[in-house]
Amino acid sequence: MKKFLLIFCLFVFLNTGYAQTKKYHGVTFYTETKVGDTPVVINGAGLRTKYFMDMYVVALYLKKKSTDAVKVITANEEMAMHIKITSSMVTRDRFKEAVTEGFANATQGKATKEDQKKFMGYLSESFSVGDKIYLDYIPEKGVKVTKNGEYKGLISGLDFKKALFSIWLGGEPAQESLKAELLGKD
Repeated sequence: MKKFLLIFCLFVFLNTGYAQTKKYHGVTFYTETKVGDTPVVINGAGLRTKYFMDMYVVALYLKKKSTDAVKVITANEEMAMHIKITSSMVTRDRFKEAVTEGFANATQGKATKEDQKKFMGYLSESFSVGDKIYLDYIPEKGVKVTKNGEYKGLISGLDFKKALFSIWLGGEPAQESLKAELLGKD
C-alpha cells in the first residue's frame, strides 16, 4: 500500500503543471503563457522610464525567442505584450498621451485614428499601481485587450498589431533600452 501511495504521489507531482516565473525590475512575469491556445515564451522584459521615474514594466511573449525587431513586428503569429503599472504617475490621460505619441513616432502618423480611439476606449478607466494590461495578438482576429483580467475588446487586423508593437520595437521606439530588453539584448 505504501508503495502504491508513493507511486501515486510521484505520478501526480510529475504530471501537475506549475507556472514558472521570473522577476524583471522587481516585477514578476510568467516565463510561459498562452495566447489563445498557442503557448508563448517570454522573450524579454524591460522597464519604461520617463523623466528619471519608473513607469511600468512590460514583457514580450513570442512563440519562439527572437532578437529581430522587424520580424517580431511583421510576424503574423501569436504574441503578446504584458504591461504592469509600477508608478502612480501613470494615469489614464498620461498613458493615452504616450500611446498617441508612440503611434505617431512608430508609424510616421499612419496608424488609423479610428483604431487608436478604439484602443484607448478600451483603457478608459483610471489606472493604478499594480494594474495589468495584456495585449495579445491572435492571427486572423487581432489584438485582444485585457485589463486586470477583464476582457475589454478586440482590434482587428495585422496592421494595428504592427503599429502597436512598433511603439516599443520600431525604428523610433518609446525607449531604446526598453526595446533592447524586450528583444533579450540586455
